[in-house]
Amino acid sequence: MGILSNSDTSDNQDMVSNAHFPTSKNALIIFTRNPELGKCKTRLAETIGDEAALEIYKQLLIHTSDVAKSITTDRFVFYSEAIQKNDIWDEDIFRKKLQIEGDLGEKMEHAFLDLFQMGFEKVVIIGSDLFDLKPLHINSAYQNLNSNEVVIGPAKDGGYYLLGLSKMNAALFRNKSWSTSNLLEETLSELRENNIKFTTLETLNDIDTYDDLITSNHNKKHHN
Repeated sequence: MGILSNSDTSDNQDMVSNAHFPTSKNALIIFTRNPELGKCKTRLAETIGDEAALEIYKQLLIHTSDVAKSITTDRFVFYSEAIQKNDIWDEDIFRKKLQIEGDLGEKMEHAFLDLFQMGFEKVVIIGSDLFDLKPLHINSAYQNLNSNEVVIGPAKDGGYYLLGLSKMNAALFRNKSWSTSNLLEETLSELRENNIKFTTLETLNDIDTYDDLITSNHNKKHHN
């Protein structure tokens, strides 16, 4: 079990966690970084400092958790470094897993494959850095997967904040420019070239830099 076999996690709890049977046809994957000082939101920290960046990230995690709780789906949190107990991800609501080693594409491919092999029919992944994310975005993704193989939520920085699949498509996770402004267009071009039916959701602003944070706060005030 590696990193899972620590003083916080008993063998019995591991078996219960790993022997999960789907309660619906839909699964939600949440990729999260363990909230550690100096290790999350590093680009934001360049402007506001490590402690303030960590506090912002903790608020983002709470927002993401609240959004996920309101969705009727099976929910899985994939931690970056270590599975944590007794944190904001209530174990009665969220199944806890660990991201594999590798680049973002390898991590996501493994997570999607894992859940499709469990028997889920619609799998959606989100990150944990969007104050603008709402339940309607995730619900819309599931609804659109009734008639599309792929659903993408574009991010303003040229990436995407949501990816939904109605069947496994490993090519989406390979040979991509991860964490660049070209990711979305590369992905959409590949889908078009392979005649894969897809749709896109509303474009949202994820929080990577201080400018992103200012934009998100402005949007909140504008909508309130």
